[in-house]
Parts: sequence; C-alpha cells; structure tokens
Amino acid sequence: MRYLLIFLSSILMFMSCTERPKNYENIDWQGHRGARGIYPENTWAAFQYAIDQNMTTLEMDVVITKDEKVVVSHEPYLNHKICLDTAGQPITERAEKGWNIYKMTYEELQKCDCGSVKNPDFPNQKQVSSPKPLLYDIIKKTIEYCEKEGKELPFMNVEIKYEEGMQNVYHPNIKKFSRLVFKVLFMEYPQEKWNIQSFDFDILKHFHKTFPKVPLAALVYESGAWEKQFEELGFTPAIYSPYHQLVDKNMVTALHQKGVKVIPWTVNEEKDATRLLKIGVDGIITDYPELADKFRNNP
Repeated sequence: MRYLLIFLSSILMFMSCTERPKNYENIDWQGHRGARGIYPENTWAAFQYAIDQNMTTLEMDVVITKDEKVVVSHEPYLNHKICLDTAGQPITERAEKGWNIYKMTYEELQKCDCGSVKNPDFPNQKQVSSPKPLLYDIIKKTIEYCEKEGKELPFMNVEIKYEEGMQNVYHPNIKKFSRLVFKVLFMEYPQEKWNIQSFDFDILKHFHKTFPKVPLAALVYESGAWEKQFEELGFTPAIYSPYHQLVDKNMVTALHQKGVKVIPWTVNEEKDATRLLKIGVDGIITDYPELADKFRNNP
C-alpha cells in the first residue's frame, strides 16, 4: 500500500507539473501600451522594452491632433496622472480635458511631457521624459531597432479611440479618423503585421467596408455576449478581445469554431494568465511583458 501511495503521488505531481496550455508556445503576447507597468505608457521606452522582452505584438492607442497628425495616446487629452502642461506644470483632474489634443498642433503637444510624472497606478514604473509620439515615429523606430538588433518585426495592434458624439470635439469623424490612421500604417508598416481594434463598433464597421483586408479586433468590456455583438457588427471579426474576467472555456471553444481568435485584456497576474491559457486563448494583453517568461521558460 505504501508503494502504491508513493506511485499515485508521483503521478499526481507529474500531472500537476505538466498541466500547461498545449499551445503556450504560440501565444500572441501583447505589450499593453508598450509596457506601462515598467515604462510610461505609449512611449518609445515602453515599446522598446516590449520588443526586448520578445513581445509578439505592440498594443497602442491613437488620437488626432489639430493639424491631423496621428499621435500615440490613450486619451484625446492630457491625463493629469501622467502629463505636464506646456509650461512643465502639473495638470489638475478638473483641467485635464481642457488640454484637448484635437485642439492642439503637434508642435504644441511636443512641449508637454508625459513620461516624467510618477503614475500612481504603477509604483515601480521607471520615469522617462517624453512627449506623446507620432505613430509614424514609433513605426520608424521599431523598424530601425529591430533591424539593428536582428529581431523579427512585432505586430502592431492599434486601437482607434473614438466616442460617438465627440466628433469635431476630441477627434474627427469616423471617415477621416480611419483614413488618417490607415494611411500611416499602410504606407509605413508591412500590411500583414498590423490590425485595428476599437470599442466603437461603428469604427469597425467602417473599416470592414472601406478597408476589407485589414484584420479587426472587437474590444468589449461589459458583456461576453459575443453572438449579439457580432450580430450588431454585421460581420465576424478576426479577433474578439473582451475583459479577461468575461472569458470562459465555452466562449473560447465557440469562437474558435467560427475561426475567431480570443485575446483578452489586460492580464497582469500569473494566476489569471494561467487560467486563460489553460482554456485555450490565443493571446494575452499585459502591462508586464516579463509575465510571458513565466510560461515560455516553463513548458
């Protein structure tokens, strides 16, 4: 009996050690806003770190300036938590939306530092003085850096920050917004290396109709009712990106049967990544690119 118990115990330990996601090697690890857990979000420092950590994809957000430049930024205004104004002074929460990027030229915007302020949500983040960069500049630096370091070009997952009712207030209309973003990506980065994502389904509908070859990701945060969401879209997107707590095995299985990849956001805890990988998600969006090493190095 003693030997039987030892044998059974050994089997259980083996199963526990080998209970890894079967496709963990092919996971699309995405650096959220570059790597905002480590460096200021949507800055070259964050994207460079993500590249160095061998992220498959650089995830980023884009907005538009007054002179129609495509800028990498999560908000269409200067977030008081992370930005200084043109005089190098702190911005209050009450005043932040008055620092409207769509009402500023890029020359004006460059005077604002969005990397030196300590982000209270990420206490271990390393500060690097930086204005908000152009999408064009991030693309060029990515290409140059990868060529220099002998690295494969990462994919780019570009989110269009659009809100219904805010046309001509914080951004242009859908048609112009989409055209400006598409032009930079199409002209400057390999077409097979990028996709568009958005929470706004009208953006996705426009891209599907106007630029049908562009892979699209449907971002959702309130509900995992993907059947109704796809019905609203009027087409099946290439990628479904829900808030990670909405994802379960049934969702992943059903979406895979439709040929849709499941890439949840934003996953910063190992236990959450483990659960998601075990049920078969195709990618993980994270603020901490080094999270991937916990799975890559432990098959």
